[in-house]
Amino acid sequence: MTPSYAFIDVALLYLGSAVVCVALFRKWGLGSILGYLAAGWLIGPWGTGAISNPESTLHFAELGVVLLLFVIGLELSPALLWRMRRIVFGLGILQVAATTGIIAGLLMLFGFAGLPSFIVGACLSLSSTAFAMQILGEKNLLNTTFGRSSFGILLFQDLAAIPLIAIVPLLASVGDKEPDWSKGALTFGIVVVLVVVGRFILPPIFRRIAKAKTREIFTAAALLLVLGIAMLMQKLGLSMALGSFLAGLLLSESEFRHELEADIEPFKGLLLGLFFISVGMSVNYGLLLDRPLEIFGATLALIVIKAFVIYWIGRMSGLKTLDSRSMATSLSQGGEFGFVVLTSAVAAHALESDLASILTVVITLSMAATPLLFEFNEKYLSRFLNRSKATFDTVYENGNPVIIAGFGRFGQIVGRILRVRKIGFTALEHDQEQVNVLRKFGSKVYFGDASRLELLEAAGARTAQYFVLAIDDVQTSIKAATLVRQHFPHLKIIARARNRAHAYELLALGVTSIHRETLPASLEATAELLRDLGFERNDVKDTIRKFREHDERVLLEQFTVRHDEKELINYSKKYAQQLSELFASDSPQINEDKPNEASQL
Repeated sequence: MTPSYAFIDVALLYLGSAVVCVALFRKWGLGSILGYLAAGWLIGPWGTGAISNPESTLHFAELGVVLLLFVIGLELSPALLWRMRRIVFGLGILQVAATTGIIAGLLMLFGFAGLPSFIVGACLSLSSTAFAMQILGEKNLLNTTFGRSSFGILLFQDLAAIPLIAIVPLLASVGDKEPDWSKGALTFGIVVVLVVVGRFILPPIFRRIAKAKTREIFTAAALLLVLGIAMLMQKLGLSMALGSFLAGLLLSESEFRHELEADIEPFKGLLLGLFFISVGMSVNYGLLLDRPLEIFGATLALIVIKAFVIYWIGRMSGLKTLDSRSMATSLSQGGEFGFVVLTSAVAAHALESDLASILTVVITLSMAATPLLFEFNEKYLSRFLNRSKATFDTVYENGNPVIIAGFGRFGQIVGRILRVRKIGFTALEHDQEQVNVLRKFGSKVYFGDASRLELLEAAGARTAQYFVLAIDDVQTSIKAATLVRQHFPHLKIIARARNRAHAYELLALGVTSIHRETLPASLEATAELLRDLGFERNDVKDTIRKFREHDERVLLEQFTVRHDEKELINYSKKYAQQLSELFASDSPQINEDKPNEASQL
């Protein structure tokens, strides 16, 4: 077989295993990273043995990490870091420092030397950004208080990984001999040169390339920049990752940031997947058979230590008990950067390969456990602890015509308006800490779960007229709506929906008065934008009205085909065309002479 055909065979093995394993693991809710690792196991020495030399691929696959760090650098604009400085540099530093210190200290108690203990502690302090963000995104938790705190901690971990990868070789060179200060000076000099080049030279170069209006050339230039800087750093004996991260960070404020990110993204995803496949092939799965107690014990210790540290940090920062516990379970695993740090440490002879093999298995198992731990916390642990912590308030029927279920940001606004109009209401809130805070500010609210029949009975559901469903948790919201429809059909339900999927579930229960929480604010922001652009006031009102009516109609019609993805896509395309045709007949006038007046209407 000629070399070219051999290469194609290997490529087919990688692509085929990745497509099958990643699709299955995502379907099972375990994430794409575990899918790539499983694909590596499948075709590697511990699986079918189709690939016998994973190390040769790993060197090429490290380019995926290089591109990942470039994209992270692009996303970490100084403005974003400044806005999130308290979380990123407060909670983030505490988490990494405390976790590193505890793990390193325990290892030294067991007889490990100082340098390996520090490297292992720092490596295991890093969580999986891809894993945690995927879980929080799928659960619509990124915009919650603990979701933002989790993102800030992950952001600092990503920042901390860069210097860690860079200094591991330097630390390894410090033994019985004097530190190589010349290498440190060289690193500093290269950083200064990159700052100057990125600030003053790269932007005009990319402007000239952009003027050519050839997408392929711009993509080639982006790849040349990243790979060129990475190779230069490697030739100088420095970290490729550090160079690519700095290049991205320096271009994060340029006008080409989003275009560069879009061009690099496909290459990054493919090569990063290749990196994880290579790691999956390199994992010594025989250790699970030879040393199961040691491996599973280390995995459990890692999860417990990180969960404890993150929970403590969450409580210290003012997060509620439930939020702190959710943050702890979502960030308690090892991370993808741990693989990178271990690879770098072994290559620099700072860590023994046997220890690195054990840690690779431990990180992989901790990642596999994360979705299960998060689900256990959300579905069982939180409910059990909340139930055992305190009993619900005794609610007495007082003849109020309105019951508000969920007294958070949505329910409070409804309650405030009803109060000033002298309309009586009964407010129920299942979060005890939220109830305590509200009572400090003088709000009368009962601690109780509106998805329980006896509580609704006590709250006067049989004599009330309206039920405002403002519960934040989707599952609890659906449960409460089901209960009201079954036992109190006379109550008109006015429901808050987090998104279209939530709205579909409410529609399936027969709830017709549904208010998607982001829609009014989005329409108001759009109206302001149109006015600032110079559109006449009546044109703006007409545009917003038509769009809202059209969107509400589409929501109801898409509801009938919500379980058929193909039909749902066809409906979306058809109604997008209808929306364009609806506005094509209009000719809204822009007030070009007086844009400032228009913006004040």
